[in-house]
Amino acid sequence: MPEEGVNLQKRRFLTTTTAVVGAVGAGFAAVPFIANWQPSQRARAAGAPEEADISGLAAGGLLRVKWRGKVCWIVRRTPEQIAELKTLDGQLADPNSIASRQPDYCANPHRSIKPDYFVAIGICTHLGCSPTFRPEVAPADLGADWQGGFYCPCHGSKFDMAGRVYAGVPAPTNLEIPPHRYLSDDVILIGADGGDV
Repeated sequence: MPEEGVNLQKRRFLTTTTAVVGAVGAGFAAVPFIANWQPSQRARAAGAPEEADISGLAAGGLLRVKWRGKVCWIVRRTPEQIAELKTLDGQLADPNSIASRQPDYCANPHRSIKPDYFVAIGICTHLGCSPTFRPEVAPADLGADWQGGFYCPCHGSKFDMAGRVYAGVPAPTNLEIPPHRYLSDDVILIGADGGDV
């Protein structure tokens, strides 16, 4: 039974208005909280794919590109370096790249989409050092059987020109191949899967 002198219509209006204002206020308070869950612009940019212009990369040369805070290498192999890959299988720990991280479109002897361009993450699979690019054949410090590739000075791991690890060195697996694709004959997009030539 309603109390005397109470305006029920006014009470409903005030209750509804208070509820609406409270809900709007809660929404305004929640927006910054929820926005904090989103990655920052800097974090989004760090994970974004990176374009690399390879038009000026000479045969036998190396281009470094930074992607996700890691250095990626793009090597333009010479015909001689590509031919040499076939002769090294007996010296390698994983010549067919069975235990290595690579996209399916790089599961071939040269570990690349195009034989003359090799893309890899420039981090040794042993303890994360950065190997050096050593394309010269038979240097005095690496021996007469060295046919060019990557040498990690931290602990002596060696990789061939396809990033395949030699047997008997500390690195357990071949160099990692990042996802990548060709946007044109002169531009590679690192960080986006593809495989189309």
